[in-house]
Amino acid sequence: MNITTFAKRLCLLVPLIITPAAWAAEMMPSPPQLAAKSYVLMDANSGNVLVENNGDQRLPPASLTKLMTAYIATLEIRRGQIGENDPVTVSENAWRTGGSRMFIKVGSQVSVSDLLHGIIIQSGNDASVALSEHIAGSEDAFADMMNKTAGDLGMSNSHFMNPTGLPNPDHYSSAHDMSLLARAIIHEDPTHYAIYSQKEFFWNGIKQPNRNLLLWRDKTVDGLKTGHTDEAGYCMVSSAVRDGMRLIAVVFGTNSEAARAAETQKLLTYGFRFFETQTFYQKGTELAQAPVWKGTTHQVKAGLADDLSLTLPKGQLKKLAASMTMNPQLMAPIAKGDVIGKVEVKLDDKVIHSADLIALEPVEEGGIFRRVWDSIRLFFYGLFN
Repeated sequence: MNITTFAKRLCLLVPLIITPAAWAAEMMPSPPQLAAKSYVLMDANSGNVLVENNGDQRLPPASLTKLMTAYIATLEIRRGQIGENDPVTVSENAWRTGGSRMFIKVGSQVSVSDLLHGIIIQSGNDASVALSEHIAGSEDAFADMMNKTAGDLGMSNSHFMNPTGLPNPDHYSSAHDMSLLARAIIHEDPTHYAIYSQKEFFWNGIKQPNRNLLLWRDKTVDGLKTGHTDEAGYCMVSSAVRDGMRLIAVVFGTNSEAARAAETQKLLTYGFRFFETQTFYQKGTELAQAPVWKGTTHQVKAGLADDLSLTLPKGQLKKLAASMTMNPQLMAPIAKGDVIGKVEVKLDDKVIHSADLIALEPVEEGGIFRRVWDSIRLFFYGLFN
């Protein structure tokens, strides 16, 4: 595919960050105003925020904290640092932890997998402490891991002091940060994400239900987690899929269990009704070839580092226009991943998205004859251009 053909087709292929200013003129209702301290609606594929109110406000996250606890645990499993069937000895510290409980017994051994289910489904504080001690040796050391991981995910308004979400003045997060964490959980580990859709878990003779009421009310909802303390109010991070489009809704600080479910449902309904998302190309797909000077080859394959996804108000797709430019006179050597150009996408003459084009393969420096010959060509190219 040449560059001209690619530019003509690109209007159907590029992920967008659609802000209210880009579509306010359309006949589209305003987002719902929720009875909550803060909230965010995000498209899970593109990461675009579709609706937000006080999304970066630092608030106590209550048991939404356990999303980070579970995320780190699954990371450690995937890295081979712990195994799902590893036995975890329950400390007295874990057993004595107050609040919601899995009801594990001091001195007993519980598998990593069972503790993970107890954290996600039963919201067990005791399970959270036991697993954090198994991974890091102590709650404090695990909190350091949580904060390091939050930084890696771009959660700039989060700081964790414990793996449970029990109140602490220095323990906080935000609706936007929790949507970033939920997106990572969904995309990075689909196998463990399936736990979040389970409606109940039976342990130690006690069957406890998942507190996410939407799992019973909306068959498209498959996660993630609820939280509640007197300080935080009733919070929820939820996700749903309809017609291939996945949304993440985060609500902080509602006044009841019923309210957090109802307000979350409002966000999801609005998003699915008025927005559309589609992924056209996976990251690493060749989109064009750019000329290279003084290399072992004359061209280098160009593509994007991330998936090409669209999230936009319904009906806006036809209004997109896009262009692509390559960096002038690309010289070898070029490493895989080097930025070699840029894509810009416009809606109503406003740039709403730009992305770097990267080299999908390395190009080594050519031999002496190739370098000399291309130097001569570049000299005359400069004279006539």
